[in-house]
Amino acid sequence: MNIREAKEQVKFTVKSYLTRNEIGDYVIPVERQRPIFLMGPPGIGKTAIMGQIASELDIALVSYSMTHHTRQSALGLPFIADKVYGGQNVRVSEYTMSEIISSMYEEMERTGKKEGILFLDEINCVSETLAPSMLQFLQFKTFGMHRIPDGWVVVTAGNPPEYNNSVREFDIVTWDRLKRVDIEPDFAAWKEYAYEAKVHPAITTYLSIKNADFYLVQTTVDGKTFVTARGWEDLSDIIYLYEQHEFPVTADLVKQYLQNNRIAEEFAIYYDLYNKYKSDYQIDKILAGDISEEIVERAKMARFDERLTVIGLLLEHVGNRFHEVFDREKTMRIVVQELKAQKTAITDGNAENGFAVLNQSVEKLRMNSTTARRSRQASEEDSIYAYRAANIVEKMLAAARVADPADGEALYAVLQDEFRKENEALKSFAGRTGDELSNLFKFAETAFDNGNEMLIVVTELTTNLYSSSFISRYGCKEYFDHNQELMFYERQKELIRDIEELGL
Repeated sequence: MNIREAKEQVKFTVKSYLTRNEIGDYVIPVERQRPIFLMGPPGIGKTAIMGQIASELDIALVSYSMTHHTRQSALGLPFIADKVYGGQNVRVSEYTMSEIISSMYEEMERTGKKEGILFLDEINCVSETLAPSMLQFLQFKTFGMHRIPDGWVVVTAGNPPEYNNSVREFDIVTWDRLKRVDIEPDFAAWKEYAYEAKVHPAITTYLSIKNADFYLVQTTVDGKTFVTARGWEDLSDIIYLYEQHEFPVTADLVKQYLQNNRIAEEFAIYYDLYNKYKSDYQIDKILAGDISEEIVERAKMARFDERLTVIGLLLEHVGNRFHEVFDREKTMRIVVQELKAQKTAITDGNAENGFAVLNQSVEKLRMNSTTARRSRQASEEDSIYAYRAANIVEKMLAAARVADPADGEALYAVLQDEFRKENEALKSFAGRTGDELSNLFKFAETAFDNGNEMLIVVTELTTNLYSSSFISRYGCKEYFDHNQELMFYERQKELIRDIEELGL
């Protein structure tokens, strides 16, 4: 299965394991809850989905890579304890609590969540001294003398032997106590994640043309060469920063992340073409509705891969707009929730009391932003939303100070007026984004009619979280018209066949 399907399997299993009966006990007793074992090649997102699952289920998460642990850190350190047996004093060896289990209790204290996921990566690559204890853990969920807390589900991961020379084969007894999920690399599933993670559009467009380059591990006379999903995502991060600083993105840079010379060189060439097309096709003018006949004719005569790149450039631009609308909406929702929560406190009394409440709201939102940054499972966006919400409330507070309201009711009225202004600015931005989307369709209709290129536009808009969210909220007549006209799923099959025939 692909990583998206694996995520569902893990999520469904965790939710099932945490289901309680009418007297409050887990339906499947903890000792019979098989640890989940994700088996798949490196760099396909096994670790990334854990944070997503924990966040979606609102439970805690503690993760470790087991290759970094010694027997002492996993089991705890030995110490001498005094005991009395049969009236006789004796000294025996005991063990301190495992670092792993103590981290689980610390996370429970920090988050207040009593249920969670313990994720142990590279479980089948532990050291020789730790291997017997790990097998015992998988069977009995204990490290040394200490058992993991009730309400925590064990999820593990490992690589097949062909990818890692240090892999240990589990025996049948161990496998029979695990819930094994096998994962294969799949670009279509990763692409959905890539949109949400804002992977550089040059990468997603290149891989849309050359799916086979998404994940590759080869053994050659010069050794192993490989390209992984993790490599593409890390390359994306550095490309964004190189562009920000106006550093050149060269083949040498790409090879530092994609350790296969052919793929690295071909992507570096494509990246240069991607930027050339951005200039040649005057993407900004197309989306502003200024579509020249010369550009339309060039698009009509272009090879399929060039047309696909142009579509990628157009979708990149509007995609950034969709993402900004989404982010601003999320931020405004936090502001609304905070103002509603504090309405009574603000309006009940004089204006100074209301100002004090607002100052506390700003401090709380700043604290939420800091907490989200430190959380293992919160996304970077969670921190940014809270930070931006604090800025908006602070801006509203400053405007209210200038208005000098007579009492709390008047203060709240000023806040409502300031909020309307922020909301109108958001609507205006969304309106301009909608116009750009319409112009994208206008160009595609003129240059490509209802060909495969239009199918790609509709497909990309449908599968992208931010575009689908925007269209469902603000609408887009052209999208709905073409979605119906294109007989979506049948045309997708035709497109796949055409790409295969073209050797792309």
